[in-house]
Amino acid sequence: MATNTDSQLDDLTYEELLRRATDLVPVLKSRSSNTEEIRRIPSETVQDFLSAGIHRIGVPPRFGGLDLDYGLSLEISAELARGCGASSWCYALWSAHSYLVGHWPLEAQEEVFGDGPDALCSSSLNVGKSTTQPVSGGYRLSGRWEFSSGCDSADWVMLGLHGISERAFVLVPRSDFEIIDNWFVSGLRGSGSKDIVVEDAFIPSHRVLDVEGVGDGSGTGWELHGQDRYRMPIPVLMGWDLVAPAIGIAQSMIDEFTARIIGTSGPGRTADSPAIHLRLSEASAEVDAGMALMRSDIREMFEIAHNGDPFTPLDRARFRRDKAFVTQLGLRAVNRLFDLSGGHALFDSVAIQRIHRDMHAVAHRDGLIMDLGGQQYGRVALGLDPDQRI
Repeated sequence: MATNTDSQLDDLTYEELLRRATDLVPVLKSRSSNTEEIRRIPSETVQDFLSAGIHRIGVPPRFGGLDLDYGLSLEISAELARGCGASSWCYALWSAHSYLVGHWPLEAQEEVFGDGPDALCSSSLNVGKSTTQPVSGGYRLSGRWEFSSGCDSADWVMLGLHGISERAFVLVPRSDFEIIDNWFVSGLRGSGSKDIVVEDAFIPSHRVLDVEGVGDGSGTGWELHGQDRYRMPIPVLMGWDLVAPAIGIAQSMIDEFTARIIGTSGPGRTADSPAIHLRLSEASAEVDAGMALMRSDIREMFEIAHNGDPFTPLDRARFRRDKAFVTQLGLRAVNRLFDLSGGHALFDSVAIQRIHRDMHAVAHRDGLIMDLGGQQYGRVALGLDPDQRI
């Protein structure tokens, strides 16, 4: 991926980056149908993200990243989703993965960002059907992993591993993995979340990260970069990169629904309809509440990290609960409006049906289903130990 050489990127402010994201919304909207058709993020969109500098929020500053609040990348993700949910989804993941790379040993970080800060990394963090064999200096890795969003544009992929520790991730360069084009789905088609295959690749030890305990303020990320994002456990911060696009997708449904109705009159589904008034009011309140809760949690998480305080089991379970709850608020808002949009909303030429499908695809992630993502909070609040990762 070509490196952005804009010498002004170092001076970008929070406000300017958010403005650039807003400027991209109509561009992404104009490409949304094509993004679905080709089932990946267009190269023009990838370049727009890199040229705008918004990707660098996740990149450690020592490698050309921007030393700005991590929460800005979530705000930008939500904004971009107003134009294209799949494009926002991939942006959010690429940005989050750049942050994650900062936890690896320095040698691995230098390999990923050796050609500049615009390297993109996709992932499949479940262990998949994989095997690792210890060899001198590292491991031989083989396997197949699912749902690697944005992999077509990635220079590296981050994969979950079997057989090294309770939970481990590995970084694999593009030369060592194959993409299997099996992403034929109903929603988030443009995310290109295809399978990854690795066949007997050598993985040096420095490209393996033992995830357990990382982020307590004593690891490589904090020592090298000194950013508060590296003083919190990985499961606490990760996952919000999926939630932010969900809220933006829900807002895009409100945008499209309003645009279709405003100025109409007469019986039925028009601007005169009390049913329209109520559903629009409820949906907008759900989206506003979801955004407010996400912002509140992110602010609290970074305050805890900045003060060097521990994340209690109840804190961790609550943040996991809230990721699912915010997503479900967005899903309710989308369903509420789609169900009153009439038969014309079913046509491929109408954005509302794509938004509806994209939102359901997001909400199918296990951690974003309330029955799964919210369960641990109930256990911990009742004095029980968590029986899943929090």
